[in-house]
Amino acid sequence: MPDRDAPPSPIPDSKIRSRRQTRLSLVWIIPIVAAIIGAWVAVVKIMNQGPKIEIVFRSAEGLEAGKTKVHYNGVDVGQVATIRLSKDYKHVIATVEMAPDTEGFLVDDTRFWAVTPRISGATVSGLGTLISGAYITFEIGKSPKNRRSFEALDTPPVVTGDLPGRFFVLKTTDLGSVDTGTPVYFRRLKVGQVASYELDKDGRNLTVKIYVYAPYDQYVNPETRFWQASGIDVSLSATGVSVQTQSVMSMLIGGIAFETPATGQVLPPADPNTVFTLYRDRAEAYKPPPQNPQTFLLIFNQSVRGLTVGAPVDFRGILIGEVTEVHAEVDLKTKEFLIYADITVDPQRLGVRTAAGQTGVSKGKNRKLVDGMVSRGLRAQLRTGNLLTGSLYVAFDFYPDAPQYKVDWSQNPVRLPTIPGQLEGIEASVAKVMNKLEQVPYQEIGNDLRKTIAGLDQTLADTRRTLDNANRLLEPDSELSQEMTSTLRELKGAARELRLLTDYLERHPESLLRGKPEEK
Repeated sequence: MPDRDAPPSPIPDSKIRSRRQTRLSLVWIIPIVAAIIGAWVAVVKIMNQGPKIEIVFRSAEGLEAGKTKVHYNGVDVGQVATIRLSKDYKHVIATVEMAPDTEGFLVDDTRFWAVTPRISGATVSGLGTLISGAYITFEIGKSPKNRRSFEALDTPPVVTGDLPGRFFVLKTTDLGSVDTGTPVYFRRLKVGQVASYELDKDGRNLTVKIYVYAPYDQYVNPETRFWQASGIDVSLSATGVSVQTQSVMSMLIGGIAFETPATGQVLPPADPNTVFTLYRDRAEAYKPPPQNPQTFLLIFNQSVRGLTVGAPVDFRGILIGEVTEVHAEVDLKTKEFLIYADITVDPQRLGVRTAAGQTGVSKGKNRKLVDGMVSRGLRAQLRTGNLLTGSLYVAFDFYPDAPQYKVDWSQNPVRLPTIPGQLEGIEASVAKVMNKLEQVPYQEIGNDLRKTIAGLDQTLADTRRTLDNANRLLEPDSELSQEMTSTLRELKGAARELRLLTDYLERHPESLLRGKPEEK
């Protein structure tokens, strides 16, 4: 039992302690955690967000904000966020959110364009967008300078930078059937295509840019000839009909062909962007250029319908030049309306050589040559080159009976003599015949002929009466007929007696001497 008498234990003194208050209530924990998570998501999104760019289009056809994708090699690398009009209302500006790690794509020479169904030349592209819709694609440039605003191409580029080959430039005065995507042929093999074309600033020529794939680009050297190979080239010669074409596709959409003439030496390939001439056809491409062209003037006093600039000038079938200009003038002295035609002639095409054997002649020898040929009757004449089209050409030939002509070398250009064309010569001959016919005295001849016809009528009447009389005399019951019958009977009897005499003499030839013996 406890000791009740024991003194009680001492009680400790109490101390007042203040209660510790928390600074943050549990109610705020959830919003704070949510804010932290949201900030983390925002930071992650910002870190994973790619650059924003602006692309200017002519039209927003096929583009849709929030749906139109940006593809590169079939991979989605961006999406159109917004589409708005420019301040001048002429263009459309599309804001595109690119994927991360695409900063290296967005350089100064990167090219963007919209992919839609398109048919250009022989190229058919974008057919898949009929189902999936239009999209934007691009070609990565090589510039080290970054860029965030681009202007889209109106048409997709025919050739991209990853296709090996080289560009060349062609100059022509007529585009013909050439278009973007038109194929380029070498020995009837498709080796390239037309990348673009544009009209020069002076408006006289067109510049066509073509791309020739590797390894065929090595066959293009400084001597290569390019020409338009569209349609069918039909030629008729002594060996028959010749038909030439590059391919069926070139007949439908056109094409460009090139060849390199055989020069006997191997030339290095042409440099990129070398400028060539695009000819109308292969014959023009291979026509030798004039080495020493000389200009002459021809004057015609006749219709030159069908004579055009570029018409051939030949000498007995050999092409020696072409017509460069055709114009008309009025001679105030004679009041004549004349046609002037300027021609260029290359004497070297005639095989003219100097004593040293070199082609070409000096100025003095050239004058003596022309004077001698003109004195022998050299004249120019318009002839029909094609009966279907009525085209004309200038032909030189010798006409010894032509009037004498002296060349005036003080003129510029020098005038050469001409004679009327074939048709005009026929017309002149017909006119001479008509003049002679007009001098014939038709009236006197007619009067004489009328008198002759009248006399002939009288003669015919007399002849008719004579025939009638003859018919009456020859009738069976006529007197003449009876007399003729009696005469014929007597002639018959005499012939019988003569035959009897002849028979008797054959039996008794001695009777001619002794006579006929008397009958006993």
